[in-house]
Amino acid sequence: MDICPKCGLPKQACVCEEIAKSEQRVQVTAVKRRFGKYMTIISGFDKEVDIKKLSKTLKAELACGGTVKNNTIELQGDHRKKIKPVLIKLGFSEKSVEG
Repeated sequence: MDICPKCGLPKQACVCEEIAKSEQRVQVTAVKRRFGKYMTIISGFDKEVDIKKLSKTLKAELACGGTVKNNTIELQGDHRKKIKPVLIKLGFSEKSVEG
């Protein structure tokens, strides 16, 4: 049985990622890119959070494309109003999501 080096619990019961999600400050901004298209930028993640998995979930939930660059998530389109309830549902605290 594998044991997590941070919390000391078995890997199946590890709570490190949930604790990391509740303690971070996540910023959500929208930037106008080429040809007048908007990109929603989500930044401020720690290394404990699996950004690729989170990005895949957000893209599926919001029905948009996107990528992970430089420890930030870029989503196609302006999703500033829709992103906060989705992040709260995924385990981030309401106070930690800014923007």
